[in-house]
Amino acid sequence: MSTTKVTANLIATGAVPDEITKSSSDPTASTNPAGGVGTLYLNTTSGEMFSLTDATGGANVWTNIGDGTGTVPVQYMTATGGTITTDGNFKVHVFNASGTFTPTIGASSSLGNKVDYLVIAGGGGGGSQAGGGAGAGGYLTATAFTVTNTGLTVTVGAGGAGATAGANTQGVKGSNSVFSSITSTGGGGGGDYNSNGMAGGSGGAPGGDNSVNIGLASPAGQGNNSGTSTFNSERHGGGGGGAGAVGGNAVSDTNPGAGGAGLSSSITGSAVVRAGGGGGGQNGDNSDPGGVAGTGGGGTGGQPTLSQATAGTVNLGGGGGGGGGNSSANWNGGAGGSGVVIIRYQFQ
Repeated sequence: MSTTKVTANLIATGAVPDEITKSSSDPTASTNPAGGVGTLYLNTTSGEMFSLTDATGGANVWTNIGDGTGTVPVQYMTATGGTITTDGNFKVHVFNASGTFTPTIGASSSLGNKVDYLVIAGGGGGGSQAGGGAGAGGYLTATAFTVTNTGLTVTVGAGGAGATAGANTQGVKGSNSVFSSITSTGGGGGGDYNSNGMAGGSGGAPGGDNSVNIGLASPAGQGNNSGTSTFNSERHGGGGGGAGAVGGNAVSDTNPGAGGAGLSSSITGSAVVRAGGGGGGQNGDNSDPGGVAGTGGGGTGGQPTLSQATAGTVNLGGGGGGGGGNSSANWNGGAGGSGVVIIRYQFQ
């Protein structure tokens, strides 16, 4: 009879549990089990397994059939670092702050050393005084990235500071986020009323003056360019670029540019939009709104007296809104939102 059939018959009759004796020590020659030859004896301390091969009272022979040193290979990865959650057969590590991802590689060549990642940099800070909306942090994602048995550095980029009213400077570029060899570039800062936007993961927009130069997404592949500004009887800043769309262009005497939309990812198990651009600020009619924030954590642009620019959302990598202002009230640009690093892998 085959081993499979024997095992099946034993399981069906309930004989297997009755024929295994568990103890914290090894059996001796005087250990006389009721089951006779074939009785299995497990040392729960060492992991060794013995089989009774000669049942002679007081001189029993126990043959070691397992030395307790071998283990069934683990096919899947385990890891530490970040905040860990479970999504079905996957573990998800979310890094809202810098840290270390330390994997222990499994035996399977196709499952034991592969991870998916989403790396988003910090968003840029918005410009001031009819400032341009800032660009979102760079957005990089991929599957089946190979890792090894070593701690991998995770750096979560901070958002850039918004420009200060009256300083005639751009908003500060966001900081890069890093996972292993993957680097996402910080979002470009928005320009103030007389300066251009800054290049970055997504580009920061120019402020509301006669400049129409856009802030570029640089390096390519991490985000989008900004929109353009206007200068007519009113100044309006352009919208900062988002991971999923370019920033909106300002419209003369009407509205600042809207921030570019972010991108949706379900890497955590739920769909979340991240890395939206900041809306432009305006220096015109008090009743006109500030630029609309890009979906995915972008900040709203400010307007002359009723509302100030808002910051990009923390850990979404959104760009800050451009500051509003006029001759009697000038507002700062909104700060960029910090980035995030998310790592996912199969664990069972």
